[in-house]
Amino acid sequence: MSDVLLREIVAGYEGSEDVLSGITMTIPHGDLAAILGPSGSGKSTLLRVIAGLVRPRAGAVMLGGRAVSGPRVHVPTEKRRIGLVPQDAALFPHLSVRANVAFGLPRTERNSARVAQMLDLVDMSDFADRSPGELSGGQRHRVALARALAPDPDVVLLDEPFSALDASLRTEIRAHVRRVLRYAGATAILVTHDQDEALSIADQVAVVNNGRLMQVGTPAELYTEPASRWVAQFVGGAIVLAGRWNGKAVECPLGTVPARVHGTETPAKGAAVDVVLRPEQMALHPRGKRAPTGVTALVRDVEYFGHDCLVTLDLPGHPEPVQSRVLGNQQWARDSEVVVTVTSEGIAFT
Repeated sequence: MSDVLLREIVAGYEGSEDVLSGITMTIPHGDLAAILGPSGSGKSTLLRVIAGLVRPRAGAVMLGGRAVSGPRVHVPTEKRRIGLVPQDAALFPHLSVRANVAFGLPRTERNSARVAQMLDLVDMSDFADRSPGELSGGQRHRVALARALAPDPDVVLLDEPFSALDASLRTEIRAHVRRVLRYAGATAILVTHDQDEALSIADQVAVVNNGRLMQVGTPAELYTEPASRWVAQFVGGAIVLAGRWNGKAVECPLGTVPARVHGTETPAKGAAVDVVLRPEQMALHPRGKRAPTGVTALVRDVEYFGHDCLVTLDLPGHPEPVQSRVLGNQQWARDSEVVVTVTSEGIAFT
C-alpha cells in the first residue's frame, strides 16, 4: 500500500524561520491529492519534504507504512520510490523521447517492454524517436509523466506541471494525466495555486496558507462546507456580505437570506455576522410585474463563456461589486437593472 502520512510537519530552510507549521494529513493509496494555496503559502516546500529534498525540523513522513523522515531517520530521495513531474517537464534535450522515459530505469531494463508500455500509456508511442525540442508543451509533459511512472514508484509528485500551458491545453492535459494516474493505480500529489485545477482533478484537496493547513477534504466538502471565510473566498470564489442574524436568517444587502451557522455556537439575535454565498446561488430576473420579490441591482459587466456567464452587479448598500453565475442562454445587458434572488441557504460566519 502506498498511502502517505504526514504527521505534525514543521519545516524551513537554513537560516530562515519555519515555512511549515504542524501539517498533518493522510493520502490514501491510489488517491490523487492536491495541495492548494497562494504563492508563498508553503505548498512547494511541503512537496519537497515528501520528496526528501527538505528535511523537516519536526514531525514525520510515512510512505506506504515506512518512515522516511522523522526524528532519527531521513531516507534519501533516490530511495523513497518517488516519481517527480516538475513544472517545466525537465526533459534531457540530447536524448530521444524513448531514452528520456528509460532514464530512471536500471541500465539492464532500459530497452525493456516497460518503456514501450509507458509511452503507449501516455499516447506517445509514435514520438519515441523524436527529441524533446520537436514536441509541444503538452507532449513534453506526457513524456515527463511516463518517465516518472516507468520505475513503478509508490508515489508520484507533480509540482505545478500545467502552469506554463495555455488554458485550453491545460484542461486537456490535466484530464489526460488524471486518466493515466488512475489507470496506473498511482498515489499522486499535485501542487497547484489554481482552484479550478484542484477541484476538477483531485480526490481530496489540502488548502495551505502561511504554512498552515487550513482545511482538507473532498472538492465538494471544501466548496460547500468551507472551514473559514478565507477558505470560502479562496476556493472557488465567494460573495461575503455583512449583515445581522435574525434568529433564522441573515438580514443583509440581498434582503433576508436563509443561512446555516458555521460552527457550533449560534449567534445572538441581532448579532453582526457575514453571510457567504456562491455566485450560482444568486438568480437574476428581468424587472417587471412578473419579477419575484428581491433586491434591484445594476448590471456593471457581463463575461460570457458559452455554457455560462458571470454577471457583475452593484448591490445597494454593499461597497463592492458582486458576481452572479447564470446559464449562458440568459442575456443581460450592461447598465440594466435586474432583480436578484437567493436560491439556497448561505453560511453565516460570526
